[in-house]
Amino acid sequence: MVDLYLPKNRTTDKPLPVVVSIHGGGWSGGSRAGGGMAAGYAVSGNYAGVSVGHRLSAEVKWPAQIHDCKAAIRWIREHAKNYNLDPDRIGVTGTSAGGHLVSLLGLTESVKDLDGSIGELTSLRSKVTCVANYCGPTDMAAPLMQGDAALKDAPAVAGLLGGSLPDKAAEAKAASSLTYVHASAPPFLTAHGTKDMRVNFTNATKLHEALTKAGNFSILLAMTDAGHGFGSPELNKRVQQFFDMHLHGIKSEISSEPIPLPAPAPAKK
Repeated sequence: MVDLYLPKNRTTDKPLPVVVSIHGGGWSGGSRAGGGMAAGYAVSGNYAGVSVGHRLSAEVKWPAQIHDCKAAIRWIREHAKNYNLDPDRIGVTGTSAGGHLVSLLGLTESVKDLDGSIGELTSLRSKVTCVANYCGPTDMAAPLMQGDAALKDAPAVAGLLGGSLPDKAAEAKAASSLTYVHASAPPFLTAHGTKDMRVNFTNATKLHEALTKAGNFSILLAMTDAGHGFGSPELNKRVQQFFDMHLHGIKSEISSEPIPLPAPAPAKK
């Protein structure tokens, strides 16, 4: 299911670009409730927002989750005229498992095996315009975690694929966005904590390097000393620049310098 967020006060009568948010939760939890970044962008009046809910891994295994997300993009395209949306300007963003799914949305529009047959709109395209990936797994065939945890299968990945990595090697490769990098990918922004113990920072560097090697627009924002999950006004500013550039055509120089975490507020006396 999806939740649609429309601004109370549009800044234009023209069709609005759409920011789509896909929740995290290890593919086994999380919810579209609250709207994530999609709701926040709609408040500005410059965007509409769509928050996507997908089936969880306790109910269905891979690739059902990407099938659901592609069905959501097709739903937006089908209903664009009803809500004065621009079907050719759809940006997607997600954190962790959501980052994994939005990266796949960006890279697999031509991969028919991942389209699925959800809904009545399967003839429509699931193409997206740009991708903002927050700490998403990109190489599912490699250990996601670090230290001693890397010696074992990540429970969330095993739950998604329906078994251990040795037994599900083909599925792990098929679930990896790295598998699908090509020369005409949409623009990517990837933000990832350098000390992320749940999804190794190498997932970000691998994707960024593969995208740039193929000649694509890619920005990697290293969140210095951050773990799995972070917030930063500077990051918010750069992501806003990214969406404004690729969904509104506003030219901007987006810094790729690492972003330190904000200093903690001083303790109250």
